[in-house]
Amino acid sequence: MMLSPEELLAGSTLTHDVDIPPELLPAGGGVAARRVALRPLSVRDLQRIDKAARDDESLSAALMIKQALAEPTLSVEQVMQLPAGLGRFLVERINHISGIDTPQDALEEYVQAPLARACFILAREFGWTPEEVSGMTIGQILLYLEMARREGKDHGAAD
Repeated sequence: MMLSPEELLAGSTLTHDVDIPPELLPAGGGVAARRVALRPLSVRDLQRIDKAARDDESLSAALMIKQALAEPTLSVEQVMQLPAGLGRFLVERINHISGIDTPQDALEEYVQAPLARACFILAREFGWTPEEVSGMTIGQILLYLEMARREGKDHGAAD
C-alpha cells in the first residue's frame, strides 16, 4: 500500500525534541532547560539555504540551524553567536532528522542526480507537482526515488 502525498508531507511538519549535552552548555550558568525542538528541513528549505549561502559553508550551517530550530527561535545573528560545538551538534541532529545523513557512498550516488531530475521522476511515477515535491524532506525524496527505481527493475524483469 502506497502512502498518500498528504501522509508524505506530514513528516516535514513534525518536530523532534533534542536534549543538548551538558558539556555543550555554559558551565555553571544555571541552565535548567537543556532541550530544543527541531524540525526536518524540506527540499525548499535546502534550496533557499543553498541560494542564500552560495559557497559560504558557515553561513549555510547557521541558516540550517535558524530554519530547523522550532523552539526556541533564534535570529541568524543569534545563531552565529552559538558556541561552535553546539552549532555542530545541532547541524548533525538536523541532518539526521532531515534524512540527509546517509552513508557517504549512497549520498554521493544520490547527489549526482540533479534535484530537477528527481522532481521529474517523482512527478512521472507518482503524479506529484514540483510544489508537492519541494515540500518533502531529502529523506522522503530519496525513499521514493528508490521505490521508483525498484519498481522499474521489477517491471523490467517481468517483461
